[in-house]
Amino acid sequence: MTLFQVLEADITTLEVDAVVNAANAQLAPGGGVCGAIHRAAGPELAAACAALGPCPAGGVRSTPGFRLPARFVLHAVGPVWQGGAEREDELLAACYRGAIELAEELGCRSIAFPAISTGIYGFPPERAAPIAVAAARTAAHAHPDMDRIVFACFGDASARLHRQALEVPY
Repeated sequence: MTLFQVLEADITTLEVDAVVNAANAQLAPGGGVCGAIHRAAGPELAAACAALGPCPAGGVRSTPGFRLPARFVLHAVGPVWQGGAEREDELLAACYRGAIELAEELGCRSIAFPAISTGIYGFPPERAAPIAVAAARTAAHAHPDMDRIVFACFGDASARLHRQALEVPY
């Protein structure tokens, strides 16, 4: 049985096997969560990412965690919000499912996610949280070796939305 947690936390400090980076298509250092992960992991992360890009929306790539406590960084490219008619929900869900699948392939038993696409990409947080939780639950069911899934939220509003989504029966 997978444990789901919602934490208001700096994802770069979490003791998990893999952290998910809300990446851009080039897998280049950016702002927000992406910038924080790149800064904490060190310059080796950017070099590793340069060899992997580009990555389409909904896709996930892996690198070592370098200076992070996590062994791996999984770079998930979320969709840019365009009003909801451009498969944004589907692409966002693919990020969560794909990251859990890749994490299991890498032998990970714990993973931490930021609220993918809800920053500069403009995905409405109140719409994103239920998609994230539903996709993670579906993936956890398909990959039962995943012991712990963390939603590492930046702020109380995001944490509340993820907690509410977890209260909905699966």
